[in-house]
Amino acid sequence: MFIYNVTVNLADDIHANWLSWMKEKHIPDVMKTGCFIDNRILKVLYVEDEGHTYSVQYSFLEMADIEKYQKEFAPALQAEHKQKFGEKYTAFRTLLQEMHY
Repeated sequence: MFIYNVTVNLADDIHANWLSWMKEKHIPDVMKTGCFIDNRILKVLYVEDEGHTYSVQYSFLEMADIEKYQKEFAPALQAEHKQKFGEKYTAFRTLLQEMHY
């Protein structure tokens, strides 16, 4: 199992609007791509940055799933996010692999 993790730090003035938009629009749109099997959104606690920080996680089964997402869907979805929230956020993305021991 793999996780596509997007960590986002938001300015205070867009926080509530962003969270609603993510739950009602963006995350459902990402899930409609068929590349992911599950998702969750977590609030990051005790961050020294100003504003609010979240980790948005999408689970997938094979690397081909994330490759398809990044090639076919991510550019448009990320552009929509940037158009809506401008320069009032920063984001970075990581890929995680679940390890069983």
